[in-house]
Parts: sequence; structure tokens; C-alpha cells
Amino acid sequence: MTLIFEIPAFLQQGIIIAITGYIIVFVALVILYLAFTAVTKILLIKTKRHLAKSGKLKNLKDSEIQISGEVSAAIAMAVYLHTYLHDNENCVLTIKKISKAYSPWSSKIYGLRKY
Repeated sequence: MTLIFEIPAFLQQGIIIAITGYIIVFVALVILYLAFTAVTKILLIKTKRHLAKSGKLKNLKDSEIQISGEVSAAIAMAVYLHTYLHDNENCVLTIKKISKAYSPWSSKIYGLRKY
């Protein structure tokens, strides 16, 4: 007795689509990783060039040039708190004159003391 296992055509297509999707996501993550590491290296090189032009590179080590993760996180949090948590105000001052009938309740003459 032999057991024959055949995968239906729609299931085969689904497996191919799933594997293709996983490959695309993995390749995209590798490309993003390479891009982020390249950007950090480029920024470090630019910083070294700028410091070399100003003559301050001789006194610094490589570890002193780079910004630590804690400092980057603190800067990012400060920018986030400053930009997104404030109220959105349009800074427009409008003064409208409202004409009302005379009311003794709002008259200051009755609040004064007479001696």
C-alpha cells in the first residue's frame, strides 16, 4: 500500500508567494542594515574632515568623536517632546467689539465707595 501525497495547484502557488515574500522582506532588511551602517560611516568621515580642517582632530580619539546611543536617544526624545507634545496654536489675536445694552451689573460706578 503506497500513500500518494499531491499538493493542490493553489497551495503550490501560495507556498511560492509566501517564500517570495519572505525573501523580499529579508533582502529589504539587509539593504536597510547596509544603508544605515554606510550612513554612520559617512557621517564619521565628514566629522573627521571637519575637525581636521579646524585643527581639533589631533587631540581627539575615535571614541570621543562618535555620539553614544544614550546621547542620541536623549536628543531624539527632546526633539519629539518639543515638536509633538505642544499645543497647536495659530497665534492669531482677534479683538471683536461686542455692543451690548447698558447693564448696571457691569457698571463700575456702583462699586465705588462714597465718603
